[in-house]
Amino acid sequence: MNLTSSLALFGTMVILALIPGPGILAVVARTLAAGFRHGISTVVGIVVGDFVFITFALLGLTALSELMGNLFVIIKYAGAAYLIWLGGSLVFSKHSGTQTRPVHESNYLASFSAGLFITLGNPKAILFYLSFFPAFLDLSAVSELDALVIYAIATTAVGGVMLGYAYAAHRAKSTLGRLRGGPFLRYGSGALLMGSGVFVAARS
Repeated sequence: MNLTSSLALFGTMVILALIPGPGILAVVARTLAAGFRHGISTVVGIVVGDFVFITFALLGLTALSELMGNLFVIIKYAGAAYLIWLGGSLVFSKHSGTQTRPVHESNYLASFSAGLFITLGNPKAILFYLSFFPAFLDLSAVSELDALVIYAIATTAVGGVMLGYAYAAHRAKSTLGRLRGGPFLRYGSGALLMGSGVFVAARS
């Protein structure tokens, strides 16, 4: 894998990550609802989902992924339902006082799962990795070093962009928190999560 193809792949993945979609909505919503670390957990889930598709492509499992089309559809709707449930639990949860309760460490799994389900059920990700991705490199001649470079590119491009959104949401949350925007954050982040779930379910 030469420098030109590496840069082309990196640029393409950055552009695709920047396009507004359910992943960005989920990262922003989890950051606003539970904090920057939960935003990071969601980003990690998104990147791991990308790793799954990259591994499929590198191992030549495109045919298998097509046979598993129904499974991806199930994952898509399960992920959408999960996001809507997360959002609804925020919107309809009881809220007392102006202080928010600390988020337990175990809930990081919820943030990670949200990111993972979004990627695995995202038609854009499936189309890119299993159709367009092979155009950037000869999958039959990929070395172990090439594979490591590809994983690093995905981590840097997708993870970097998503972390940028998480940080921006974190800064916005800090500002709104000083303005006593607790209820707004709860309802707003809940609505974002539910909207992200609807977005995932509606995409073909």
